[in-house]
Amino acid sequence: MERQIIHIDLDSFFVSVECRSNPRLLNRPVAIGGSGDRGVVASCSYEARKYGVHSAMPGKLAKQLCPDLIFIRGDYESYSKASLEVTQIIDEQVPVFEKTSIDEFYIDMTGMDKFFGTLKHATELREKVIYETGLPISFGLSKNKTVSKVATGLAKPNGYKHVDYGTERPFLAPLPVQKIPMIGDKTAESLRRMGVQKVQTLQEMPCRLLESAFGKSGIMIWEKANGIDLSPVVPYTERKSLSSENTFEQDTMDVEMLEALLVSMTEDLCSKMRKEHFLCGCVAVKIRYSDFNTHTQQIKVPYTSADHLLIPQVKELFKKLYNRRMLIRLIGVRFSNLVHGHHQINLFQDSEEQIHLYQAMDKLNKRFGSKTVFRAIGMGIENRSFNPFNGMT
Repeated sequence: MERQIIHIDLDSFFVSVECRSNPRLLNRPVAIGGSGDRGVVASCSYEARKYGVHSAMPGKLAKQLCPDLIFIRGDYESYSKASLEVTQIIDEQVPVFEKTSIDEFYIDMTGMDKFFGTLKHATELREKVIYETGLPISFGLSKNKTVSKVATGLAKPNGYKHVDYGTERPFLAPLPVQKIPMIGDKTAESLRRMGVQKVQTLQEMPCRLLESAFGKSGIMIWEKANGIDLSPVVPYTERKSLSSENTFEQDTMDVEMLEALLVSMTEDLCSKMRKEHFLCGCVAVKIRYSDFNTHTQQIKVPYTSADHLLIPQVKELFKKLYNRRMLIRLIGVRFSNLVHGHHQINLFQDSEEQIHLYQAMDKLNKRFGSKTVFRAIGMGIENRSFNPFNGMT
């Protein structure tokens, strides 16, 4: 059976939500983020991109490139609500979908084509989203995730593109290698030094040559360049919270050890949030004393997934909570009020240096294992998986 995979992406999502609230921003160069010396662009309108402005760019540089650029601090809560509007529409209209970020979806329509036509259904779904939410949206349709995602990129802004079954290789061939998902700037530069700039060259190269240059990633690059991608659409379920807790073999009053453990647990949870593209809006700390009395205290925080912002909140909650000076049996941390958001950029706090630091840490920990890079205070904490916040194993 021919697979039918739709990739949907909301165009300049943060900016589009702001324009929906304030129509005077339409057709103007707009950036979400901070314009100060340490501010960073989280998203920008297509009008701003014409000046060379792009996400993750320092706000100061963006302002130099586009003096008329309008900066908006942004509101993740409103973006999350708008994302939920779109999610609910998609959920009502399709059999299986996967939500990969706050503004991006994959839909598996395999087997449905004989009933009403996948392209027709995708077009009607796009029109329904635009009509009911007022947000521009683009989609690509093909036999797999990779080709559909590339097609969506070419369909933007506010359009769609269908790649017929069997035409994947010629469709990809004339494109620059950067259009292939997973090929970033560094990989593209390495390929350029090998004389590779177009996808067609990748298609014609022996797979083993790319494997020798890039390891297992080289095999994936070759497959994607040739339109091969068997990855499934994973049914979507909304995560409500992330949590960790630890029960001690011996009850303790060692405050320094407890704080070190809290820092380690917070680092682990923040790393998971960034990996899954979540931000949290509420932090909770839990203590169970030796007499089994359990107490929890929580606080709302600006949406973030940054360790350096959440660790002080966790420590402060622990200080307020630990007032009985009794032996502690269990301690836990929970992040809730989760919303989808790209972890690279915190609209309120991050500097360019901070973003690069987290990107480097996450990359090293992903490659070499968790706890490869972490704060010195956690040196004495063993690398282990903690129990869920509710005490279940």
